[in-house]
Amino acid sequence: MLHRPARPRAEPAPSVSDRSRRKDIRTEGQGRNAVPCAPREVPTSPGRLPGVGHAVSLARGRLEFLQSLRDQGDVVRVYLGRRPVYVLNSPELVRRLLTAGENSPGRRHFIHQPRPVPGGALMSCRLQVHHGRQPTRQPWGQALKRSLRKDLRESLFRQEGIRRCVDIMSRETETVIGAWSNHRTLRIDREMHALTLRIAARSLCSAEQVRTAADECFRLSPMVGAESDRRAMSPFPWWEKAPTPGNRRFGRAALRLGQLIDEVVAAYRADGRDHGDLLSLLLAERDEEGVGRGLADARIRDEAVAIMRACTQTTAVALSWLFHELDRHSLVRERLHRELRVIPGAGPANRAVPKDIRNLRYTRQVIDETLRLHTPMWLQVHRITAPLDLGGQALSPGTEVLLSPTALHRDPAVYPDPMCFDPDRWSPERGRSVGRGAYLPFGIGPRHHVTEVFARTAMAVVTACVARRWRLTVPPGRGVREVASGSLRPDALRMTARLRTHLAEGQP
Repeated sequence: MLHRPARPRAEPAPSVSDRSRRKDIRTEGQGRNAVPCAPREVPTSPGRLPGVGHAVSLARGRLEFLQSLRDQGDVVRVYLGRRPVYVLNSPELVRRLLTAGENSPGRRHFIHQPRPVPGGALMSCRLQVHHGRQPTRQPWGQALKRSLRKDLRESLFRQEGIRRCVDIMSRETETVIGAWSNHRTLRIDREMHALTLRIAARSLCSAEQVRTAADECFRLSPMVGAESDRRAMSPFPWWEKAPTPGNRRFGRAALRLGQLIDEVVAAYRADGRDHGDLLSLLLAERDEEGVGRGLADARIRDEAVAIMRACTQTTAVALSWLFHELDRHSLVRERLHRELRVIPGAGPANRAVPKDIRNLRYTRQVIDETLRLHTPMWLQVHRITAPLDLGGQALSPGTEVLLSPTALHRDPAVYPDPMCFDPDRWSPERGRSVGRGAYLPFGIGPRHHVTEVFARTAMAVVTACVARRWRLTVPPGRGVREVASGSLRPDALRMTARLRTHLAEGQP
C-alpha cells in the first residue's frame, strides 16, 4: 500500500528509507470497507499568521510549501485566510477520498455559486439532470454503474471517435509545424497552446457556420479557466464578489463563454447533420436511462468546456514539458525516434500519423512520465458534501480538502529518485507497481476526467508529428523556470527548431 502513517509533529523528519519501512496505518472496519485512521488530532502546519493563515507561505512558493507538508503527517491542516483546509499527503487517503462511495466529495465551486462557470459540473457531477425535472442527487455507488461520464467516455472515444480525432489532430499539427523554418527560435509554450487550440476547436466543432463563434470560445476558455483555478486558492473568497474591474471582466468572459457555446449547440441542433466532430457525437448521445432523449444543453456545455480546458491547459502545457525533456535526455529521444521510424507510415516520405496510435508504446511511456513529473493540473480543492471519516478525522459537510498531484508524484517515498525523468517507470514490468492514488494527472474514480483519452491521443499525435520532422533544443545559456499558477507551466520556453533531414539516412 502506498501510504504513510501520520506521526506526532515533535518527531524529527525521517529519512526516505525510514519512511519506506514504516508499518501500515491502522484501519477501522473490515475488507473493502476498512478506513485508514490517522491520529485524531490533525496537526496544523507551522507558520500561520493572523488573518491570512498560510497565504504568505503559499505566495512565496506554492508547490514548495505543499511539498514541505509531507513530513508533517498524512493529513495536515492549513489555513487560507481564516478558512481551514485539510491537505492530504497519502496516496491511499487520496484514493479513498476520490472513490469514497456515497460520501464522495464534490469539487469546490470556484466563486461560491451553484454554476460559476461553464464546465463547473465536470469535476463534481453530483447532480443528474433530466429534461423536464429538477436535478436529483444520486449516490455514487449507483453512479459508478450508470455514470453518464462513463457512457460518454465509452461512446465519444470508441473507434469512430478516435479515428475522427486522429485525422483532425494530424492535419492541424502538420499545418502548424509546416510553417516553422529551420534554425528559428520559437516560443514552444505558445506554439503548443496555439496548436492545441486548433486541434480542440476542429475536433469539437468543425462546421463552417459556427467557426467564428467556436474560435471566440477557445480564446476565452484559457482566461476563464486560469482565473477559476486562481480563485480556488484565494484566502479571501469575499473579494471575488467585489465589483472590481478584474472581477467584472471575469464575469463578462464567463457569461460570454456560456452564451457562445449555447449558440453553437443551437446551430448544430437546427442543422441536424453529423459534421464528423465530437459535438455531433455529443448531440447524438441518448440519456443514461435510455428513454430516447438527448443530453441536456447544460451537460453538453460542460463537456465542451472540459475538452477546451484539457487542450488549453493539460495538453499544451504537458507537450511543452515533453519537448523540453526530450532535449535534455538524448537516450530517451533516440529511442523515441527509433519507434517512430519503424511504425507504419512513419517514414520520411510519409509523415502522416499512423491510424493505430496504440503502436506507440514507448511514446506513451514518455507521455506518462511527463505527466508525472510535470503534472499540469497540480492542485485540486474538493468540498465534502456528506459526513466523511478520512484518516481518522471526521469531516463534516462543507469541509475543504486539498491535494496536490504533483507533490504526490514527486514524493521519494512513492517514486524512487522522483526528479529523474525515467519513462521506463511505465514499462509493463514496472508500471503495475504504481497504486491508483499515486498517479492522478487526470484524477481517478468518479472524477476521472472524461477528456483523458482525448488529451492522451492529442499528445501522442503531436509528439509523433513534431519529433519525426523537427529537433527542438533550448538555446545555450537559457534556463527553464517552473511556474505554479493555473497550471504547472514552463515560463517562456524558447527552443530552436532544426529539421531532421538525416531521417532519410535512417539515423535516429
